Amino acid sequence: MARRPLALLAVAVAVLLLCSPSASAQSAWLDEFTTDGEVRAHFDASGKQVASLVLDRRSGAGFNSTQKYLFGEFNVEMKLVPGNSAGTVTSFYLTSGETGAGDDHDEIDMEFMGNSTGAPTVLNTNVWASGDGKKEHQFYLWFDPSADFHKYTVIWNPKNIIFRVDDVTVRVFRRYADLPYPDAKPMAVHATLWDGSYWATEKGKVPIDWDGAPFVVSYRGYTADACVVSGDGDGKGKCPDGRNEWMDRELDDTDRLTVAWARRNCLQYNYCEDGWRFPKGFPGECSRE
Repeated sequence: MARRPLALLAVAVAVLLLCSPSASAQSAWLDEFTTDGEVRAHFDASGKQVASLVLDRRSGAGFNSTQKYLFGEFNVEMKLVPGNSAGTVTSFYLTSGETGAGDDHDEIDMEFMGNSTGAPTVLNTNVWASGDGKKEHQFYLWFDPSADFHKYTVIWNPKNIIFRVDDVTVRVFRRYADLPYPDAKPMAVHATLWDGSYWATEKGKVPIDWDGAPFVVSYRGYTADACVVSGDGDGKGKCPDGRNEWMDRELDDTDRLTVAWARRNCLQYNYCEDGWRFPKGFPGECSRE
């Protein structure tokens, strides 16, 4: 599951970062977040705001949205840690609260598990509903995600959750009326870079090589076309004006083809095939995919 960095102090993003001559209301998105740890912000040559998270021996880093949402389309461009990133975990996810024993939180994860130099990067996708998780699909990315920025998307609506990479749909998690689904708890957007040595690379066999620190991952082009939940506790979201096509978005013929392609060529772990993990039987949705 996605994690926040430990022992980090949340601070407001400096207003000065938003006063750059190249900034615009559209490109200066980091003012919608609070930050943890070392976060470096600047505007690139195209005027897009870039937020870089830094991981060293002292701590990781992250940012999280000041608003919470109930359904929407969330996009970000990311450039992952170059070189030997084994043991690191980079994430872009939504969650209704902190994880922990006995927690009933909802969460939608896109996590990137660091790799030894030259090895493929693993994208871990997961869904939690009322504390029920363990629904991972893990994919080898078909490109080097540290060489340039690539786009990652989560579409979340009452019907399904769609995961996309560079506008290519790789996974759908469907809603079934009799099974848990994240449809009631508002969620904030988070991004983190942290030490996942115990888990990330080859199931924890390859830890972080701190001689390569600091490790840096960069985010830009963040957008949230989503229903914002107010703080008055009514649990309802105020949706943006317009057609909001994501609200009814399901897989079309092209999506079904790309999901099938990703399963054949990139899927390297499917919880619905892990009998050791589920000795008493697979989760209910596995027989309906």
